[in-house]
Amino acid sequence: MKNFVLSFFFILISKQLNAVPSSFADLVEELSPSVVSIASTTIIENNSQNQIPQFPEGSPFDEFFKDYFDRDQRRSQRPMTGLGSGFIISAEGIIVTNNHVIEGADEITVILSDEKEYSAELLGRDPKADIAVLKIDPGNNKLTAVQWGDSDMMRVGDWTIAIGNPLGLGGTVTAGILSAISRDIGSGPYVKFLQTDASINRGNSGGPLFNIEGKVIGINTAIVSQTGGSIGLGFAIPSNSAKKIVQQLKDFGKTKRGWLGIQIQPVTKDFAESLGLPNQKGAFVSNVNPNGPSKDAGLEPGDVILKFNNIEIIKMSDLPRVVAESDVGSLSYLEVWRKNNKIKIEVILGELPGEVVTERTNKIPESNEINIKFLGITITNNENGVKVTKIENENSNLEIGDVISEVNRELITDIDSFNKLVTKLEKTGRSSLLLKIIRNDEQIWVTIKFIN
Repeated sequence: MKNFVLSFFFILISKQLNAVPSSFADLVEELSPSVVSIASTTIIENNSQNQIPQFPEGSPFDEFFKDYFDRDQRRSQRPMTGLGSGFIISAEGIIVTNNHVIEGADEITVILSDEKEYSAELLGRDPKADIAVLKIDPGNNKLTAVQWGDSDMMRVGDWTIAIGNPLGLGGTVTAGILSAISRDIGSGPYVKFLQTDASINRGNSGGPLFNIEGKVIGINTAIVSQTGGSIGLGFAIPSNSAKKIVQQLKDFGKTKRGWLGIQIQPVTKDFAESLGLPNQKGAFVSNVNPNGPSKDAGLEPGDVILKFNNIEIIKMSDLPRVVAESDVGSLSYLEVWRKNNKIKIEVILGELPGEVVTERTNKIPESNEINIKFLGITITNNENGVKVTKIENENSNLEIGDVISEVNRELITDIDSFNKLVTKLEKTGRSSLLLKIIRNDEQIWVTIKFIN
């Protein structure tokens, strides 16, 4: 029995030790042929054109300098080359990289690990997610492709391996651990990044971040550094976000994102208190596009979206990402907080268009004014509610000229309805009100506190 226990103990220890590799050499040797260097060439105008000196008319130097400077002007265009990384996802020559690696390029050259060079065709790019897809014709050359991994299965502390072309030094390998997941680094609402301490420098952009199984779990995209060099803060687009975008760029040349057709704001502490929410989770709907899918589905300004397809919306920024990753035309389910109740709304997603333009409102002449002392404002009638004409409270979130159209989700028609409603709410003991206002022809939501 004793020998059995000892044997089991040694087997367990052996398995734990084998979980930490003594070397990545075999894995790197297998993966390196799938990683490429990318040279993007842009023809730029030479802005440092010399000016022709002025000579008296008929001077013998006049023709000489004209000839010289004419030749110099013809040389005013020069190529500028940028370097980055990429990886092969198909033996037919499909390559993934970052959009910023090839953006604006007149020529794109892909350099394989064996230093063979190929001219690349741009199949499509997505600036919002910073992803681009290229195509080369490998001819008789057999390409080695990598496989996508599941970034959702990665855990903080897992091994990560980066291979790329930092500073033009192709085939560079670095390793580290996954430092964090779902990082927001201010690069837009559609991607939450993986963070790694594997050394990443300029030129690694577009290269793959591998897991210990040799599958791509991220596209190396950005670093945070005060010096420009690696300080162990590297960021990669998760593979589960990238895969669908890459496939759409390959198939359609563009990305098709789901769209609700709403404008949203964070749920602040004052918003939550005014709406009777137990916490600050969710996305506050500040405006609904009259031509968007949410309008037909019954979503209203002032609603708070708590869940999308059973995914909890912790922060406002969570909603654009999960909506964008959903299929255009798909039926989605929203859990919404409206007037102290949770309701269910079904909406068929549209396709994300360009910027939504808020409709302008017509101004009408002002009429009688009334001072609301416990709010510290003076208001007058307006076609869309009441207009703020004076502000006595220095800490107010309102501005002179704001038009208040709703208070705590109740529609305001004139100064009488506004006065009656806020007087009623003031007696309930609330500390603040939620106002829907029109400011500079845009609809936004603000809170205002009662003055004691």
